[in-house]
This record gives sequence, C-alpha cells and structure tokens, in this order.
Amino acid sequence: MIPLLKALFMGGILTWILSELIAATRSTGGQLNITEIALSGHYMHWSWPLFIAATGMIWGILLMMQ
Repeated sequence: MIPLLKALFMGGILTWILSELIAATRSTGGQLNITEIALSGHYMHWSWPLFIAATGMIWGILLMMQ
C-alpha cells in the first residue's frame, strides 16, 4: 500500500511538471489532452491520461525495488 501512495504523489508531481512544459509550447499534447484547470484562483495545466501512466510507471518501479 505504501508504494502506491508514494507513486500517487510522485506521479502527480511528474504530471504537473510535464504538463506545464508541454503546454508552454501551446500544445495540448495530442492524446494526453492537457487542459488548464483553476485551483483557488490559480491556473495550472493537468492531464489525467498522463497522471495514470506516470503513476503506473512509478508504482512498477517502486515494486521492483522491494
């Protein structure tokens, strides 16, 4: 259970960074579907498909490290 929680946190950070970098070129990332969301008046870019892929990849790596 702990590797999944770590993977969710690290997947969120990786998704946020990659989404911001891709959106900086004014691209939607194709199938990544990067969209702009508002959180308490602050805008950021996010991609649910990228979050799921990043979390799964990191979770797999953490499980292999055990």
